[in-house]
Amino acid sequence: MNLCLVATLILAQSTLQPLGIGLESLPYPYPVHFLPLTIEAQDLRMAYMDVPAAQPNGRVIVLMHGKNFAGYGWGSTAAMLSKAGYRVIVPDQIGWGKSSKPDIHYSFHLLAANTARLLDTLGIANAAILGHSTGGMLAVRFALLFPERTSELILEDPLGLEDYRVAPSQTDDELYQNELRNDPDKIRAVFQHYFVSAGPEVWGPMAEIHIRVLQSGEYPRWAKASALAYQMIYQQPVRYEYKDLKPRTLLIAGEKDRTAPLSPKTPPELRERMGHIAELAQQAARDIPHAEVVIIPNCGHVPHMEYPDAFREALLKFLATAR
Repeated sequence: MNLCLVATLILAQSTLQPLGIGLESLPYPYPVHFLPLTIEAQDLRMAYMDVPAAQPNGRVIVLMHGKNFAGYGWGSTAAMLSKAGYRVIVPDQIGWGKSSKPDIHYSFHLLAANTARLLDTLGIANAAILGHSTGGMLAVRFALLFPERTSELILEDPLGLEDYRVAPSQTDDELYQNELRNDPDKIRAVFQHYFVSAGPEVWGPMAEIHIRVLQSGEYPRWAKASALAYQMIYQQPVRYEYKDLKPRTLLIAGEKDRTAPLSPKTPPELRERMGHIAELAQQAARDIPHAEVVIIPNCGHVPHMEYPDAFREALLKFLATAR
């Protein structure tokens, strides 16, 4: 039997321990700190890792995670950047990872402001901003709001390359109920879809985190935050503002990435035209004033995990040519 299939069956049949929605018992690759925030009269905490440079070059880079990810997914990337001389800041945005999961109005403006507050607290005036997936939408918003604080902008398979409002709208409750209908098989399918050549040894541990959270007694709170985040992605496009981006920008895209959130209810003929990330990245680069594109062959939605060497080469080459 194929080894990948065996690993998938073992994962499917294993009994996983429930994981609280604050991921308290989940080890992170580096020590986790918390920034206190008050939002909509709620006292919240924003988790982050602050990874020092092995041999400091005086530069800082912020890694912004995607919708179905969090800081735990940046471990090898943070290690690589630290070795290359960068101080690396890895936030869990409010609503994700080890951070609070409040029922609030989520917006990219809010998350960008929270990130700026974190940088203020750490005494960081400016940094390179790297956003993956939904983190790419946030990175764009951060660069638009704080151009003087964004030395370079790197977008890794970013969402927001198209306007998702072509799909039918859904209410907060519809999105919430859909999250409550999650099950282990659906979660595994989502993470498997993100990769082209990588097997369950790569995507399985990430799926396992979500499956364990699904068993938590407070999963409905996680599901509500997730639903509100989907609404944010749907309602707050960034595509029309690319022309206003000031920083030098690198778009890194997997050649075979077909990620298009909130599209299952879209008519099939329209759905087929959505999510062509590599093509959309090349179109976006024509609108961004100072942009270049790297397409990684045979790669899906997560180049920094599926083809880490190609991702490293593209990223460090771009950062090395900073003006």
